[in-house]
Amino acid sequence: MMTFNVWRKVKQKLRRGRRPMWQLACFWLAAGLLALSGPQAGSAAAEPGAPAAAAEPDDGSRSVIGALSDMRATVTVKLRRVYICGEESETIGSLSSADALRMMKQHPEWTAMLDEQGAVVMEQRIDDLSDACKRSAYFGLDKLGRLSLFDGEPKKEKVMRTFFQLDVNYMESSLPRERIDELVKGIRVTDKDDFNSVLSTFSDYAVERTEKVMKRTL
Repeated sequence: MMTFNVWRKVKQKLRRGRRPMWQLACFWLAAGLLALSGPQAGSAAAEPGAPAAAAEPDDGSRSVIGALSDMRATVTVKLRRVYICGEESETIGSLSSADALRMMKQHPEWTAMLDEQGAVVMEQRIDDLSDACKRSAYFGLDKLGRLSLFDGEPKKEKVMRTFFQLDVNYMESSLPRERIDELVKGIRVTDKDDFNSVLSTFSDYAVERTEKVMKRTL
């Protein structure tokens, strides 16, 4: 009963701001006619076999490199690991500016910035779930009907990350009731495969994607 009430509240909130379907259809039809009548914009294609541009540090990393190059003192270095779900931080310690620069050169895929205390914060992106997420992450719906990742069951409302707005009416007409109830209660994910599987399944019901499908069928 509680699951039904949550689902009904989400639908009511979305219905208040929903445009009638015929208005969406007219919009996409007009956009299509305009695109056909307008001039075609040309774009220069890359020549086959052209060498790929070498990866360069972003603006933040370049400014850190410049600051460290001019420095002749020790600096506090921190490492932030950013996962597809969750973050972890640790303080590496006080390093000479030369050692900090050397660490950045050893890991060109990392980015870096200076925090308010002047410490160098290096950021490493990891294509996996953090240990904390593996213990407590759930996919579910937030109050606005968006697919979100929660720390604990969705009823605790501890949103860690929001992905996209779901077309709840399309979901209701396409998915078994049990699958919708499962999402409302929360779908537990313990590894990257679980994470990608749930994300892939419900991306088919993202509002943006369903509108594109409707546009193609006009």
